[in-house]
Amino acid sequence: MKLLIFILACYGMTMITVYGKIFDKIRPKYHLFHCTMCMGFWVGMFNWLTISSLPFNIFVAGCISSGTSYLLSKVVGDSGIVINMKK
Repeated sequence: MKLLIFILACYGMTMITVYGKIFDKIRPKYHLFHCTMCMGFWVGMFNWLTISSLPFNIFVAGCISSGTSYLLSKVVGDSGIVINMKK
């Protein structure tokens, strides 16, 4: 259950940081702040520091967050589940 909460918290924080309008004026122009995989890694490390009872180390937390944030951002869009139909 802690892993699921960790993943959802990281995904939410990553999406808000990368795409949220609230950060438009203060978000730097670096690639890190516009990439869900890059930002997801650092969000995972930050969340690992705040949730100290997770059964893995800080680097693994960053990798889990990065991978799941990227995957979920490709599967779920603003309008729900993304379905690409090839002709």
